[in-house]
Amino acid sequence: MGAEILGPEQAERDDVVLAWEGEDVLAVRLPQLSESLDHILAAMERRHGMPLAELDRKTKQEAVRMLEARGAFSVRHGVETVAGALGVSRFTVYNYLNRETALSREKAPKKG
Repeated sequence: MGAEILGPEQAERDDVVLAWEGEDVLAVRLPQLSESLDHILAAMERRHGMPLAELDRKTKQEAVRMLEARGAFSVRHGVETVAGALGVSRFTVYNYLNRETALSREKAPKKG
């Protein structure tokens, strides 16, 4: 995810300081969420062994579903970043997201 390990004396306000037996031993600096999105997209490309833009439509839809579950679209410009990586328009990403919402509603148990 792109975290950085630091000495505890280098920790800033937003860093996570880890202690062992009551003594601070290291600090972890987490990347900004937008940087994490770049790491997630790069990992997806490595996993698929090709640029995301070369994936077929079904696999792109699965990628959007996974990215949504990981919070990719809560990041400022997340849709634009994902659309660029997938080689599709923002409109297409929104369609993939709406399609998933519709499918989830169809699979949900009926009330009443």
